[in-house]
Amino acid sequence: MHVPDELRYTSDHEWVKLEGTKVRIGITDYAQDALGDVVFVQLPEPESRYDGGQTFSEVESTKSVSDIFAPLSGRVVEVNGELVDSPQLLNQDPYGEGWIALIEPDDAEAYGRLLDAAAYQTLISD
Repeated sequence: MHVPDELRYTSDHEWVKLEGTKVRIGITDYAQDALGDVVFVQLPEPESRYDGGQTFSEVESTKSVSDIFAPLSGRVVEVNGELVDSPQLLNQDPYGEGWIALIEPDDAEAYGRLLDAAAYQTLISD
Protein backbone atom coordinates (compact mmCIF):
# COMPACT_ATOMS: atom_id res chain seq x y z
CA MET A 1 0.00 0.00 0.00
CA HIS A 2 1.17 3.48 -0.86
CA VAL A 3 1.60 5.72 2.25
CA PRO A 4 3.05 9.15 1.32
CA ASP A 5 5.52 10.43 3.94
CA GLU A 6 4.36 14.05 3.73
CA LEU A 7 0.80 13.32 4.91
CA ARG A 8 -0.75 12.64 8.32
CA TYR A 9 -3.27 9.87 8.95
CA THR A 10 -6.07 8.71 11.23
CA SER A 11 -6.73 5.22 12.56
CA ASP A 12 -9.97 5.37 10.53
CA HIS A 13 -7.92 5.53 7.29
CA GLU A 14 -8.28 9.19 6.34
CA TRP A 15 -5.27 11.16 5.15
CA VAL A 16 -4.68 14.83 5.94
CA LYS A 17 -2.46 17.28 4.07
CA LEU A 18 -1.56 20.64 5.58
CA GLU A 19 -2.03 23.49 3.07
CA GLY A 20 -1.25 26.78 4.78
CA THR A 21 -3.89 27.21 7.48
CA LYS A 22 -6.22 24.58 5.98
CA VAL A 23 -6.13 20.81 5.63
CA ARG A 24 -7.12 18.70 2.63
CA ILE A 25 -8.72 15.36 3.49
CA GLY A 26 -9.29 12.09 1.69
CA ILE A 27 -9.23 8.34 2.23
CA THR A 28 -6.06 6.30 2.10
CA ASP A 29 -4.98 3.79 -0.52
CA TYR A 30 -5.61 1.10 2.09
CA ALA A 31 -9.20 2.32 2.60
CA GLN A 32 -10.05 2.54 -1.09
CA ASP A 33 -8.62 -0.95 -1.64
CA ALA A 34 -10.71 -2.37 1.21
CA LEU A 35 -13.84 -0.64 -0.09
CA GLY A 36 -13.57 -1.93 -3.64
CA ASP A 37 -15.09 -0.02 -6.55
CA VAL A 38 -16.54 3.27 -5.29
CA VAL A 39 -19.89 4.11 -6.90
CA PHE A 40 -21.13 7.08 -4.82
CA VAL A 41 -19.71 9.75 -2.51
CA GLN A 42 -21.85 11.89 -0.23
CA LEU A 43 -19.89 15.10 0.27
CA PRO A 44 -20.09 17.31 3.35
CA GLU A 45 -21.88 20.63 3.01
CA PRO A 46 -19.59 23.64 2.44
CA GLU A 47 -19.49 25.98 5.45
CA SER A 48 -20.70 23.20 7.76
CA ARG A 49 -18.80 22.51 10.99
CA TYR A 50 -17.68 19.13 12.27
CA ASP A 51 -16.01 17.85 15.40
CA GLY A 52 -13.00 15.58 15.05
CA GLY A 53 -14.22 11.99 14.80
CA GLN A 54 -17.69 13.01 13.61
CA THR A 55 -19.04 11.48 10.38
CA PHE A 56 -18.82 14.11 7.65
CA SER A 57 -19.00 12.06 4.46
CA GLU A 58 -20.15 8.67 3.23
CA VAL A 59 -18.69 6.44 0.55
CA GLU A 60 -20.68 3.69 -1.14
CA SER A 61 -18.89 0.91 -2.97
CA THR A 62 -19.91 -2.32 -4.62
CA LYS A 63 -19.09 -4.02 -1.27
CA SER A 64 -20.48 -1.67 1.40
CA VAL A 65 -21.30 1.81 2.65
CA SER A 66 -18.66 3.42 4.87
CA ASP A 67 -18.63 6.55 6.98
CA ILE A 68 -15.76 8.99 6.55
CA PHE A 69 -14.81 10.82 9.73
CA ALA A 70 -13.56 14.37 10.13
CA PRO A 71 -9.97 13.96 11.32
CA LEU A 72 -10.00 17.42 12.92
CA SER A 73 -12.64 19.80 14.23
CA GLY A 74 -13.33 22.68 11.90
CA ARG A 75 -15.29 24.26 9.08
CA VAL A 76 -15.58 22.83 5.56
CA VAL A 77 -14.38 25.50 3.13
CA GLU A 78 -14.40 23.46 -0.08
CA VAL A 79 -15.52 20.05 -1.35
CA ASN A 80 -14.40 18.05 -4.37
CA GLY A 81 -17.43 18.34 -6.66
CA GLU A 82 -15.70 16.11 -9.22
CA LEU A 83 -16.58 13.13 -7.02
CA VAL A 84 -20.30 13.60 -7.72
CA ASP A 85 -19.93 12.52 -11.35
CA SER A 86 -16.67 10.57 -10.95
CA PRO A 87 -16.68 8.75 -7.59
CA GLN A 88 -14.12 6.31 -9.00
CA LEU A 89 -11.48 9.02 -8.50
CA LEU A 90 -11.27 7.73 -4.91
CA ASN A 91 -10.00 4.43 -6.31
CA GLN A 92 -7.89 5.82 -9.15
CA ASP A 93 -6.09 8.63 -7.30
CA PRO A 94 -6.88 8.63 -3.55
CA TYR A 95 -4.06 11.06 -2.65
CA GLY A 96 -4.64 13.43 -5.56
CA GLU A 97 -7.81 13.96 -7.61
CA GLY A 98 -9.76 11.80 -5.14
CA TRP A 99 -9.60 14.25 -2.22
CA ILE A 100 -12.91 14.83 -0.40
CA ALA A 101 -12.83 18.17 1.42
CA LEU A 102 -10.76 21.14 2.51
CA ILE A 103 -11.26 22.11 6.16
CA GLU A 104 -10.21 25.12 8.18
CA PRO A 105 -9.32 23.51 11.52
CA ASP A 106 -10.32 25.03 14.85
CA ASP A 107 -6.99 24.00 16.41
CA ALA A 108 -3.90 24.34 14.22
CA GLU A 109 -1.94 22.10 16.61
CA ALA A 110 -4.31 19.15 16.05
CA TYR A 111 -2.60 18.29 12.75
CA GLY A 112 0.61 17.43 14.58
CA ARG A 113 -1.25 14.96 16.80
CA LEU A 114 -2.35 12.80 13.85
CA LEU A 115 -0.42 9.67 12.87
CA ASP A 116 2.70 10.16 10.80
CA ALA A 117 3.38 7.86 7.82
CA ALA A 118 5.49 5.39 9.85
CA ALA A 119 2.81 5.02 12.55
CA TYR A 120 0.08 4.57 9.94
CA GLN A 121 2.17 1.99 8.07
CA THR A 122 2.52 0.06 11.34
CA LEU A 123 -1.25 0.28 11.89
CA ILE A 124 -2.13 -1.22 8.52
CA SER A 125 0.62 -3.86 8.69
CA ASP A 126 -0.80 -5.52 11.81
